[in-house]
Amino acid sequence: MAKTSAKSAKKRKVIVDAVGEAHVTASFNNIIISLTNKKGDVISWSSAGKLGFR
Repeated sequence: MAKTSAKSAKKRKVIVDAVGEAHVTASFNNIIISLTNKKGDVISWSSAGKLGFR
């Protein structure tokens, strides 16, 4: 059997500001929306495929 490790990946801490930008990338197969702060660091992202939209 394969070994499983109990280590979890550390999440990067990003400071959330009151002002930010929304970047939308649309293709024929999917739509990706990324929310960023002023510096351009991604705070959150989601896609239509990830949510099961067809």
